[in-house]
Amino acid sequence: MPTSQTDAQLHVKNARLAKRAHAESCGVDEQYISRLVDRFYTRIRSDELLGPIFAGRVSEWPPHLGRMKSFWRSVLFGSGEFSGNPMLKHIAIPGLETEHFERWLTLFYATLQEIETDPEAAVLVGDRARSIADSLLTGISTKRLGIAGAKAGKDLPHV
Repeated sequence: MPTSQTDAQLHVKNARLAKRAHAESCGVDEQYISRLVDRFYTRIRSDELLGPIFAGRVSEWPPHLGRMKSFWRSVLFGSGEFSGNPMLKHIAIPGLETEHFERWLTLFYATLQEIETDPEAAVLVGDRARSIADSLLTGISTKRLGIAGAKAGKDLPHV
């Protein structure tokens, strides 16, 4: 257990380096994340269910894609570069339901399969995506239903 601010900072730095090294060991590097985000959002934009939701909220795609790449680098590398509150953004979207998160994951998993270079990469990234979808759906459901919404994401598909 770290005993000083410096020890704590070193511990965080080492944890981030280990997280990134693990991701990179199975091919998940910055280029992989960039390719994933670009292809995934191409799918999203043309999807009948999700496309209109994004079209109503994203007018400038290059900055949004850059932000999503920053988000995924933070998630997969522990880079700490992303700041924002995805939960608040998603709670503010009326009508988001389980079917939207299921579709999001289906498109995400299809994109992972398309760019796969190592099955471990698909599992690593896919597990993180499912965890994020579960968290967002559960947060939205809990906001709407109280404690009854606490397990809303339990049946979302796995990679």
